[in-house]
Amino acid sequence: MWAADAAALAVGIRVGMQATKAQVLVPGLLMMDADPVADAEGLERLAFWMLRFAPVVAADAPDGIVLETTGADHLHGGEEAMLEGLIGRLAMSGITARAAIADTWAAAHALARYHATSIAMASAGHDASVAAGLSLEALRIMPAVAEGLRKLGFRTIGDLLDQPRAPLTLRFGHDLARRIEQMQGTLAEPIEPVRPDDVIEVRRAFAEPIGAAETIARYIGKLVTQLCALLEEHGLGTRRLDLICQRVDSRAQAVRVGMAAPVRDTKRLTRLLCDKIETIAPGFGIEVMTLAATVVEPLEHKQVISSLIEESTPDITGLIDVLMNRVGERAIYRLAPVATDVPERSVMRVAAMAPESGASWPGHWPRPSRLLSRPEPVETVALLPDHPPASFTWRGIRRRVKRADGPERVFGEWWLRDAEMVAVRDYFQCEDEAGERYWLYRAGDGEHAETGSHRWFLHGVFG
Repeated sequence: MWAADAAALAVGIRVGMQATKAQVLVPGLLMMDADPVADAEGLERLAFWMLRFAPVVAADAPDGIVLETTGADHLHGGEEAMLEGLIGRLAMSGITARAAIADTWAAAHALARYHATSIAMASAGHDASVAAGLSLEALRIMPAVAEGLRKLGFRTIGDLLDQPRAPLTLRFGHDLARRIEQMQGTLAEPIEPVRPDDVIEVRRAFAEPIGAAETIARYIGKLVTQLCALLEEHGLGTRRLDLICQRVDSRAQAVRVGMAAPVRDTKRLTRLLCDKIETIAPGFGIEVMTLAATVVEPLEHKQVISSLIEESTPDITGLIDVLMNRVGERAIYRLAPVATDVPERSVMRVAAMAPESGASWPGHWPRPSRLLSRPEPVETVALLPDHPPASFTWRGIRRRVKRADGPERVFGEWWLRDAEMVAVRDYFQCEDEAGERYWLYRAGDGEHAETGSHRWFLHGVFG
């Protein structure tokens, strides 16, 4: 058995079990022939898809993907948010995955496959002890080696970390020592990233490794100039740039910057990349720098019209690009209206530079400047069915209503949920004795029980 799904594992099937034994254990077991070639192709396609999360991605056969996320996680709101988004996107596609973030490939590989939880995050700057409690197989050693170590009394990775290397190497070969050193981070493990065939990129190799920030910045400028020339030849602008620095110790340092709109302005792209130089750890030196435009869109030259004829619209894309690369792409957005009367559904987030849809919020009734994320229940004194509350208690404070306007009736959206077939809300604008204005609603029409609970809620506050 090469693989088994969750249902098979639940009834006792195990990977490595003989097929005849599995069929005896579970009569009528559905079995399919393994196709390693198709599996490898599918894994590589998945690796290409994951390039949207990190600039350095490689297939980790037979069932894994390795990503170098340093220099790119800020665009996704940090490592934790990026990991949750990645797992969520895979789950939406029907792929069950386990994931881990660690300082080394070896530690991340071990945590992703052998940690008790499906998502594991090792603290930055950790040592090999982060995987000390995991089984010996987490070292990626041969089963025979793991079995031999168990006969000697070793059970976990932690049992091996402080052992002398020479006796272990003499008995089990150099592979065991190499895996331990990779886990400890003392031996580099190069990643061979996948690259799309049609990606537009430029490359610079150095006779002598470079490491000074000023030197890196100078060559970034040269690479950006060459890349922008290629983009202009194709009539394209870039929405995402990946700078990959190959160090002499075979490790890669990557920087990713994103743009709100397609760009091929040399100065802007150079500035965005140079702002990230402090995140590059050159180590003993960088021997190769590669700059790739991994997301491109058509970009045409625009004719500049004199301000005496027509006023030009201010271009804020440069500011958005700077902010987006500092605080993350998801943190920069604007609000757009949604065609619905239900207040909490009337707003959605869109990209900062998304085109205008032409939609607008209804203007026949004013809306509060602050809409609560979740309506909060209040205690009221009110006459049914159409009278506003005479007073209400919110967050422990009783407020007497001096004047009010309403009701504004909002009907449920029956095409979304059957429970909203007859549901209604009656909204009132209420002003208390201090001049503060609130937006309250009664769930139901005040007469029929099926339209709502007839409880009162505060949904917003007017500025």
